[in-house]
Amino acid sequence: MLRARAAARAAAPLVTFYDDATGERIELSGATFENWVAKTANLLVDGLGAEPGDRVALALPPHWQTAVWLFACWSAGLVAAPVPHPLSQGALPEAEMVVVTEPDLPRALAAGGATEIVGLSLHALGGPLRDCPPGVTDYAAEIRAYGDQFVSYAPVNPEAPALHVMSVTFSGVELTAKAFSFVSKTGLDSATRALTMVPYHTVDGLLTGLLGPIIAGGSVVITRNIDKAALDRRVSLEHVTAVAGVPGWDPPSGSVYRRP
Repeated sequence: MLRARAAARAAAPLVTFYDDATGERIELSGATFENWVAKTANLLVDGLGAEPGDRVALALPPHWQTAVWLFACWSAGLVAAPVPHPLSQGALPEAEMVVVTEPDLPRALAAGGATEIVGLSLHALGGPLRDCPPGVTDYAAEIRAYGDQFVSYAPVNPEAPALHVMSVTFSGVELTAKAFSFVSKTGLDSATRALTMVPYHTVDGLLTGLLGPIIAGGSVVITRNIDKAALDRRVSLEHVTAVAGVPGWDPPSGSVYRRP
């Protein structure tokens, strides 16, 4: 579905990211986002030795790189296991790999159990970790060495587990069915441009803030540390059609999104 969306509107924005605490704005077209997904899938498989069915714990905030990691896991037939960010005591599920931001690295290292730990700086200009401990892979330092085309060694089994959230596991088929049902219920379409602050550690968060708009053929504006004073102008500049998870923009009862 990601390939179809990227091919249909390769140059159009797919994921736009704002962090109002840093002034950061990054926009990825369908083609660029797909390239980042392919690079990350290649890192997972060729660099870190991930195999189909391996579980990847993602302790990451709403961010364009979080979206990349989710799709990269699914491209490689891995089980994405997003958890709340920042990482709290005992929050990590059993996983072959753990992906965290720099402040959470000590807790991830102390937890043990994972074969691989990957640290994300989330630096606006792609800078590496300030301090990369032994045994940690620095995503920003490693990722650019990998190709922007990914070919799986074996077809991904759609019936196999793809997502583990809130102690529940969903297969690719089940997650896809939920996504299409969500799109049908909410009326999302290719004109959708959803601004969202919704975290990705629940199924509803994934559907609202990522999968729903993209599967509908639309796009998302992922926002972190939002400056409410800038919100109205951003909605206008980004041609936003729906808002979710933004304090003060609560949707009407029974609705997922609020229309600007």
